[in-house]
Amino acid sequence: MLDPSSGSGAADAARPSFSILCSAYRCEDYLPATIDSVLAQSVPDWELIVVDNGPSDTVAEIVERYTADPRVRLIRQENARLIGGIRTAAAAARGRYLVPLDSDDQLAPHFCRRMGEVLDARPEIDVLSCNAALFEDGQVQDLARSFLRRVTGLEHRLTLADLIGQHDVVPYFAAFRREAWFAAGGYAAGTDLVEDIALFLRLVGSGHDVRVLPERLTRYRMRDDSASRDPSTVEAFELSRERVYTEAAVESGDAATLRALDRRLRRLRYERELRRARWAFVNGDTRGAREAARAAFRQRRTARSVAVVAGLGLAPAVLRWIHPAKQHLTRFASRFASTVTGGLRANASGAARRAVRTRSGA
Repeated sequence: MLDPSSGSGAADAARPSFSILCSAYRCEDYLPATIDSVLAQSVPDWELIVVDNGPSDTVAEIVERYTADPRVRLIRQENARLIGGIRTAAAAARGRYLVPLDSDDQLAPHFCRRMGEVLDARPEIDVLSCNAALFEDGQVQDLARSFLRRVTGLEHRLTLADLIGQHDVVPYFAAFRREAWFAAGGYAAGTDLVEDIALFLRLVGSGHDVRVLPERLTRYRMRDDSASRDPSTVEAFELSRERVYTEAAVESGDAATLRALDRRLRRLRYERELRRARWAFVNGDTRGAREAARAAFRQRRTARSVAVVAGLGLAPAVLRWIHPAKQHLTRFASRFASTVTGGLRANASGAARRAVRTRSGA
């Protein structure tokens, strides 16, 4: 993907610092709050490009409420999926830093200020991501936990092994130097469900410097109908993720990255089989639930998988009575496993105390 504004000195002088790229499709309930979060930035040096990727008259009407501000632009096109919407926005962008923003997420008021401060001071950084606050769809209050459960810190340059092996450090909310974005091809065809992950993998794999600022500068809306959570799409999402991880690791040929890939694939398949066990159990398919639970156990021999296999193998009727079908089987299994392991630790501790008393003659 070529930079449409490359080689133009006049264009460089007129560029805002940030181009916020937003592809809007079936987001009428969320888009106003997203746009408001951009307008609330503490620095004015930005532009917002919303691509009505439907097209939808309602989306267009929402955006047009804001276009009295010349920094807000609307582009309308036939649906080209998220990739097509972001590519259209990127082609029209003038900013030095490109920021994809989902139409249901939000920027914190100081996002542009803080990201700009770091990028301006650190020219070696090609892509700067950040942490995000989490909030449930329909709720206003942020959750206590954040998007990134393990933050590497600004001084750590991300590796492929980081991106592939550690779910907790995968960045999403980022400002890309436009040169890096176009050098890596931006959002590429064939990565519809995992376009952001695929882009980060291409950038790091090609030697670009990608880092994470450990500050909550965005807000991520948790929706049950997202590709990574909706039961109808979650497996397709995970298989796409496995594919791009595998391609990146194999292409790198790096031993540490390949080891990280093996660990990650085992975790992903373990979680998928446990989910299949839960779905089968909820639907009354005890045999299918057992097979999936055993498959999870083969991937990772954890207390959780042991508890699920044992419960389904020894007393599925009791399991169903204790834990109604509409609830999650794995929640019960986790509590059961915690009880068992806690009891084992207590027994071991008690045995140790008795041994000490025996040796001391008590």
